[in-house]
Amino acid sequence: MPKFEGVYVALVTPFTSSYEVDYKRLAELCHWLIEQGIHGLVPTGSLGEYATMSDGERAKVVETVIEASAGRVPVVVGSAAPSTRQAISWVEHAKASGAAGVMALPPINYRPLEHEVIAHYEALNEVGLPIIAYNNPHDYKVDLTPQLLAQLSRLEHIVAVKEFSGDIRRVHDIQTLTHLDVMIGVDDLAMEGGLFGATGWISGVPNALPKEGVELFQLAKQGKIQEATALYRKLLPLLHFDASPQLVQSIKYMMELAGFPVGPTRPPRLALPEAQYAAVKQAFALAAEEYQAIKD
Repeated sequence: MPKFEGVYVALVTPFTSSYEVDYKRLAELCHWLIEQGIHGLVPTGSLGEYATMSDGERAKVVETVIEASAGRVPVVVGSAAPSTRQAISWVEHAKASGAAGVMALPPINYRPLEHEVIAHYEALNEVGLPIIAYNNPHDYKVDLTPQLLAQLSRLEHIVAVKEFSGDIRRVHDIQTLTHLDVMIGVDDLAMEGGLFGATGWISGVPNALPKEGVELFQLAKQGKIQEATALYRKLLPLLHFDASPQLVQSIKYMMELAGFPVGPTRPPRLALPEAQYAAVKQAFALAAEEYQAIKD
C-alpha cells in the first residue's frame, strides 16, 4: 500500500500585513483544507516560504500544522536546509512533533557528486522517519534521476519521490527501476500523473481550489479520461502558474480570489505587476466556472 496517497497540499504560510507569521490563519487554513477533502498537508516547503523564516518561526509553523491536523490527515514536513546537519535537525524536529514523514531535497547550496547525494540521504534516513525524496532539477543543482533513485530506494525510510522534473516519462522509469511511490510535484502534470500510476500529488493550486484538485486527481486515478480532461483543460491555465518562479505570489492571489486571503509574501518576493494578477484572475474565473458547470 502507498505510504502517502492522494492530494497533499504544499501549504502557503499566511503572513500579517507587517510580515509576521499568522499562526491563527495557518490553523484555519489547515482546518478548511481538511474539510474540503484534501488527503495530507505539507508545511515549510518552497511554497511555504521556509527560507524567509527564523528557526523559531519555522518550528512553530510545523507544530501549528500538526496540532491543527489533529491526526485527521498526515503531515509531511519540508526539511530543506543549507547543510546536512541542519536538515537532520529538521527531520528530528518533525519526528518529535508527530509528523508522518518529511519531504527532503538533496543538498541545495552546492552541486554535489553522486556519492555526496547518497550520503546526505543516508544521514536523513538514520532519523527513522518516512522520507519523500524531492526531485526539482529546475531550481536546485541535482537531478534525482530514476537510476539515482534506484540507489536511494535501498534506504529503508525512503518510500516515495516528489517528481518535479516536468517529464511524465519519469513516472514510468521510476516505477520500473524502484519500489518508490511517485507523487507528482508540478501542478500542470496532475492529470497525466494520475493516469500513469502516480499515487499522489503534492500540489500548489489546491491551496485555493482544494475540491477541484481532489476531484481532478481522483478522476485521473480512476481512469475517467473524458471527465478528467473536461476539468483539467479548464484548470490548466491556472495550474501553469505553479511552474513559475512567481508561484507563491500567484497562489496567494488565487486564495484571495477564492475568499481565503492569507496576506502578502515576504521579501524578496514582492507584489506582481498588475498584468500578471489580471492573467491569474482570468484563469481563476475560467477554472471556477468550469468546475461549477461540471458539478451542476
